[in-house]
Amino acid sequence: MAPRTVLAVLFDGLQSLDVTGPLEVFAGADLLSPGAYRIRTASLDGAPVRTTSGLTLVPDESLAGAKDPDILLVPGGPGSLRPDPRLVDWVRERGPRAARLVSVCTGAAVLAGAGLLDGRRATTHWAYCDRLAREHPAVEIDPDPVYVRDGHISTSAGVTAGIDLALALVEEDLGREAALTIARHLVVFLRRPGNQAQFSAQLAAQTAQREPLRDVQRWITDHPDADLSVDTLADRARLSPRHFARAFRAETGMTPGRYVDRVRLEHARRLLEDTADGVEEIARTSGYGTPEAMRRAFVRTLGTPPAEYRRRFRPATTS
Repeated sequence: MAPRTVLAVLFDGLQSLDVTGPLEVFAGADLLSPGAYRIRTASLDGAPVRTTSGLTLVPDESLAGAKDPDILLVPGGPGSLRPDPRLVDWVRERGPRAARLVSVCTGAAVLAGAGLLDGRRATTHWAYCDRLAREHPAVEIDPDPVYVRDGHISTSAGVTAGIDLALALVEEDLGREAALTIARHLVVFLRRPGNQAQFSAQLAAQTAQREPLRDVQRWITDHPDADLSVDTLADRARLSPRHFARAFRAETGMTPGRYVDRVRLEHARRLLEDTADGVEEIARTSGYGTPEAMRRAFVRTLGTPPAEYRRRFRPATTS
């Protein structure tokens, strides 16, 4: 089988890990299965580019001279939010020719600017989802997933999500064992499904300003199996239930109920990934009470029941 060509677009102001992360995955796949991928990099004029971390990357060629790749990768970074019009024009013309068009982080802004995401579902770094939705209303922006695949176009969230997406592509090409081997080599887990939330409950919510509310946040995280009703949490914060609910939402950006739901799901997910505990025990210690209640939460949020989630995303044991 002929090598699958991977072309990474380079420009000033890109985030280096958006390029190097996915390319290390494809390079690892090529070491594991020689000839699987051929990696190239290109900039507008073939000139070196400066990344946000100060690294200088020297491309293999100019975009004008690059052949159509199987996988075209557009990274993110500040430079993708203010792209050179020539870069947008090139992506508009050449992007549709790639068998797979991939963006990492705010690289989705380049694809959207080229009109390639119109009528499609896409994601980007959570901090830029609102901006992308405002500037490109024809794109259906989903702020939650690690990555989204819509036809031949795939968009991913911030930074390391590009590694998750690249591993998913390698798994599709070479099989799950190959992807697992590469993930272990890179010391990452092949465990994040595309529709997993971009960040933890603690990062998704803002930290409350007032100490009593911060204490409640910590209590929820440390005791997911406790009574976490609004009345109980309000009593812990020494506020009336109505005042507590209003203050919690104002200071964290989400309701107490939604915060509790996220913490419990995250707790259960980690136990499924990292332990051999039974589903019934995990449901109890995560605060769901019954396996059926946990199953409904997983299907609603992750699109898969707990047993299937564990089968797909728990790292394989090695002897």
